[in-house]
Amino acid sequence: MKAVVYDRFQGKIETKKVEDPSPQKDGVVVEVKSSGLCLSDWHGWMGHDKDIKLPHVPGHELAGVIAEVGSEIKKFQVGDRVTVPFVSGCGKCSECQSGNHQICDNQFQPGFTHWGSFAQYVAINYADINLVKLPDQMDFTTAASLGCRFATSFRGVVDQGSVSSEQWIAVHGCGGVGLSAIMIATAYGAKVLAIDINKEALKLAESLGAVASINSANSENVAEEINELTKGGVHLSVDALGNPDILINSMNSLRKRGKHVQIGLMPPEYSYSKIPVDKIIARELELIGSHGMQAFRYEEMIQLIKKEKLHPEKLISDTISLEDVPKELPSMDRSSSTGIKVITDFG
Repeated sequence: MKAVVYDRFQGKIETKKVEDPSPQKDGVVVEVKSSGLCLSDWHGWMGHDKDIKLPHVPGHELAGVIAEVGSEIKKFQVGDRVTVPFVSGCGKCSECQSGNHQICDNQFQPGFTHWGSFAQYVAINYADINLVKLPDQMDFTTAASLGCRFATSFRGVVDQGSVSSEQWIAVHGCGGVGLSAIMIATAYGAKVLAIDINKEALKLAESLGAVASINSANSENVAEEINELTKGGVHLSVDALGNPDILINSMNSLRKRGKHVQIGLMPPEYSYSKIPVDKIIARELELIGSHGMQAFRYEEMIQLIKKEKLHPEKLISDTISLEDVPKELPSMDRSSSTGIKVITDFG
């Protein structure tokens, strides 16, 4: 099959022929019809993810058709249209038994722990527990946009952040994760502030439901602006990018008993970031991590899409080919484009 491969971190990325995958007994092989290009893929190429073994095929936001099934698969068959969470649980460990597949002790992550979906075919392990059947009316391009950014934002805002109607929510970073979070929070009736340095991204954020925006490049004090706009701070704040300054701004803009949800990955040098512990105690603030979403939680999200309360397709800015990835991936951290790029041509 044709796949995108790199042999060393921060090294050359090539599109070349590699061996076709085979399914494990509890797995399937999916013919990839679309795959999103995500900043997490850039983090992997940079060497920030210690699960990656070289040589490596990246890609974790995928949708396609099952081409082959393992001997133990019971719920799926060849020809099924599917997607999969980027964190897949084994179904047997204590975390999975408690329903928390997204933090499985033995997790399978296409594009990180194993070869991913920047390829014509990808093997998916633990398939019966993790595959999600796609509704017939959902195209593969839209479905691929759900796998990481949209689903992760959904869990971060809905399950971890406990969003509710009329709450004030700040979303820091208006890339794929942030724009998804804005759309989702708006669908649940929240009042959303969008914060970014890119004026085009802020325009898009407002078109997706943000009631106001702050260009942090032009702000002397982002937290003060948020507190003034909301008359006391936000109930929920989301770091959708991963930056220590955002973390501080976010915590300082929370009202009492507010929640900060960390979705964006911090670069390794900022893994141990400063936080205002005095305010956390005095205001009873919460700092919450959010890492993926379980397959069984996709149903609520898909139902909202079917009812046209969520429109993930609006986040797709470009479709590209597999041949474009070696050029696109290394520059993702510097990209000024808004929205999500999705690979749709694998020929």
